[in-house]
Amino acid sequence: MAVPEIIPIAYEPDYRTSTIGRFSTGQFLASITYAFPEGFVRGDGWEEHKRLFVALHTFDAAGHHQGSDIWCAGTWAEQVKRPRGEDSVLARAEARLDAVLSGLPEREYCDIAIRPFQLINDGVVFGLVTECHAEDQDGEEDWAELYPDGLGFSAPWDGQYDT
Repeated sequence: MAVPEIIPIAYEPDYRTSTIGRFSTGQFLASITYAFPEGFVRGDGWEEHKRLFVALHTFDAAGHHQGSDIWCAGTWAEQVKRPRGEDSVLARAEARLDAVLSGLPEREYCDIAIRPFQLINDGVVFGLVTECHAEDQDGEEDWAELYPDGLGFSAPWDGQYDT
């Protein structure tokens, strides 16, 4: 089944889509996620290349991408050195996420429906990217992957995702 023009994403409190919803001028999708730069080949020193990002993507009411605020909190190597406390990479990321979400007027956490989009920041792909996963589709796109979060959406296009 082909990818719809607008893809629903279900709000799940306390899970991977707990920071999505609507605000005064549209919709938002926010997350904290580790990612490697596109094309990175894992080897010695990989810990310095695995970075923790905070991403806030905004969309208009019709689901068109309006902009993104993407911020790198640090690397996996830094997190391992300082795993706890307000100086840890994770604590910095959580503080940044709270700050960007606080800046959304009339914020409400709920289901959203957005159109595919893609951008590259710091060598990392961000977006909701359509792809072909089924072998019998003759190249027709049947999947939408949220990058770099690793959430996959497919038929019946009800907002539920696979990881």
